[in-house]
Amino acid sequence: MIQVTLKNFWKKYKLHFIIWGIYIIYEVFILGFAAKQFRPVGAYILVYITNIFVFYTHAFLVEKVIKDKSATLKFFKILGLIILMLFAYILLTYILVLLFGKIGLIDSEGWNFINRTFVLSCIYRSLLFIGFATGYVYIIKSFEDQKKVEILERQNLITQIEKQSLETDLIQSQNNFLRSQINPHFLFNTLNFIYNDTRKKAPMAADAIMNLSEMMRYALKQPAASELVPLREEVEQIEHLINLHKLRTANTINMSLEVNGDLFGLRFPPLILLTLVENIFKHGNVTHSTQPATVKIDYKENTLNISTINMVNDGRGKHESHHVGLENVANRLKSFYKNDFVFKYYTDPLNRYVTEISVGVVNPMARLNIIR
Repeated sequence: MIQVTLKNFWKKYKLHFIIWGIYIIYEVFILGFAAKQFRPVGAYILVYITNIFVFYTHAFLVEKVIKDKSATLKFFKILGLIILMLFAYILLTYILVLLFGKIGLIDSEGWNFINRTFVLSCIYRSLLFIGFATGYVYIIKSFEDQKKVEILERQNLITQIEKQSLETDLIQSQNNFLRSQINPHFLFNTLNFIYNDTRKKAPMAADAIMNLSEMMRYALKQPAASELVPLREEVEQIEHLINLHKLRTANTINMSLEVNGDLFGLRFPPLILLTLVENIFKHGNVTHSTQPATVKIDYKENTLNISTINMVNDGRGKHESHHVGLENVANRLKSFYKNDFVFKYYTDPLNRYVTEISVGVVNPMARLNIIR
């Protein structure tokens, strides 16, 4: 128990001991060697006892005084405290001189309380350490005030984040409410009517409507975020998204989707594939003539590998990437697969941006076939 207390005491006041040690070494040894004159050991002990006593006593009392709100009262209190500490320093020094003289630490013969040199020396020393103590208190108070300001700023930031989160939740609730008010059958019947009406007049517009309709149908029937979905349905949404972009850009997009292996029965976290492909359209160069953007899905021996490759965009007309979408992908993969997955994203030597996902996925249909 005592050892723990001493350890905590040293940890709390270690800096004080270091600074006092440096100051004493400077005065005793460096100045002593410079002047080629050293005092008796007792004289040094006497001086530093009084110095340290005045420093910490004055610091303690000033800390109490500066809490007063009245500036005038505070001024007079500090002035009175300085006068009090002057007398206390002189009195303590005189008492220690007599005490050390009796026990033989110093030669006190010839010492006189009213000695001019003795009094002026005490006043100089006391004012020096009173000044140090006052500065120390105000520096500590400044650090404490700055810490309080930082805490208030942090609390304010947290409050703003919480407020923004509540506003986002409110908007999401409003969107969910509006979506619940729209009759899906009416919506898709209307889209089918528009598709049939435009199929002969504007085939490209009809195809865009059909792709958009399929993506909206998929979004409306989307399960909870904690559920897995059939991987084939996610792949279909990728195909719809690519087709929409090709129609929108008059087929100037150079992009391919490659699927290897039987995906039937495989389930995967929703919207991860869509996020990766949307990032390609948002941040990548999908019109490069010789380097097509590729999305590759490969399932073999109970391992699912997903990769995307696209040329890095030169920055013109594109949004700056902050990797928020990729971080969300990593978090979603972690929530489903814990640490049993690999997710990497990087720029290769050919200035292509690459994402790679590898997870162990067992096809339940394959298990069923084995049992049969």
